[in-house]
Amino acid sequence: MGCLVSTPKDGGGNRRRPSSLGEVAVFVPGLRIPKSVDFSFPPGCRLPKNLVERLSALRARIVVMAAQEAHVALKPRRRTATQHGGSMLSDLLQALEDYLPVLLGLVKDGSQFVDKVQFVWINAIDDSEETAMANAWYEALSVLHLMATLCLSRTNLLLLPRTGADGYHPKVSEENRRTSIDIFLKAAGYLDCAVQHVLPRLPLQLRRDLPLDLSEGVLRTLCQQALGQGVDIQLGMAIDSPKATLAVKRRLACEMVKYWNQSHDSIMQIPFTDGWGPKYQLFVKWKYVEAKAAAYYYHGLILDEGNTEKSHGMAVAALQAAEEFLKESKRACEAFNSAPPLSRTPPLWGSMKYLSEKIPKDTSSKVRINRDLYSQEKIFETAPPLPDFALALKPDEYQLPPLDPAWNEEDKHQHN
Repeated sequence: MGCLVSTPKDGGGNRRRPSSLGEVAVFVPGLRIPKSVDFSFPPGCRLPKNLVERLSALRARIVVMAAQEAHVALKPRRRTATQHGGSMLSDLLQALEDYLPVLLGLVKDGSQFVDKVQFVWINAIDDSEETAMANAWYEALSVLHLMATLCLSRTNLLLLPRTGADGYHPKVSEENRRTSIDIFLKAAGYLDCAVQHVLPRLPLQLRRDLPLDLSEGVLRTLCQQALGQGVDIQLGMAIDSPKATLAVKRRLACEMVKYWNQSHDSIMQIPFTDGWGPKYQLFVKWKYVEAKAAAYYYHGLILDEGNTEKSHGMAVAALQAAEEFLKESKRACEAFNSAPPLSRTPPLWGSMKYLSEKIPKDTSSKVRINRDLYSQEKIFETAPPLPDFALALKPDEYQLPPLDPAWNEEDKHQHN
């Protein structure tokens, strides 16, 4: 996604956007990666040499690893969660977690170092766009954003279906599904922390100058995306469980609609012009419509359990709405995949494989039965409203880590 503040590089830079992403189960906006910076502080800012060296070494390691991950992301070869790709993401995430406690020493209360280093991050998909800010809170915000996008990349690897033992039916293992839910919640926790506890620490003018990737709207969209896709996995597991009732499935589907509605409201307010932004908007629209198809389907099945002509009429209207949303979701999916860079939808599995087969079949059956019973061409004019359920899935509570112990030694040194 493009930056509000960008620095042209060598007359416009060398655009490296990939022409294709391959299969996409979880869309991840283009990685923002750090560029090397100089941790030499101006005269008067006495930061011990050991802390300067630790900051430099930790960040330099991240720069190298992030560049390697971006290189892989630019070449859409399929990586499985058990191959090198998964371990690369985990190693980079661990490096960022090691770096953050040391970095936060620059922003502790009363620190004179918060605005003494120019931190530079670049859009890995378009190396002509980079953002530099002399503020350590900007660096912390960028770190949390990268941690979240790495988690989403990891879930994409986990949720790409593999050919089943029969050689024909692609599947995602239950272990991968459960693991992906945990990682979705972890990503949402990083993003929620970024919005609640880091973004407000930046001066208002710097907040205006942030790249769109780090705007509050995009951070909230990513957070709701993670929660919405987590609920989708839960719905698929409920569909597979003989113990899960229709009421449970409807509740999950309705919750999924609310998460994607919030994500949709946030992303559509952002003035993207090119790059990854417009494609991301198409992804959110697709998943939002898909969620509505699921919710109206289960709402219709429950309404059909009523004993009145009105309840059966509302059931048919809900099922017809589900079928229309399913058709719209297929068009939205095609629009997403055809938007640059091109992508492919993996073979259907989970909730949408089930629903894509059941919605048309059950809608046709219920319409025929109810018309025979009541001899009406139109049993109910409009789809009944979906029930309102409280959202159950919450981001993992992530708090900024305590300062690295080396900063405590620095405080003792200053007081002596």
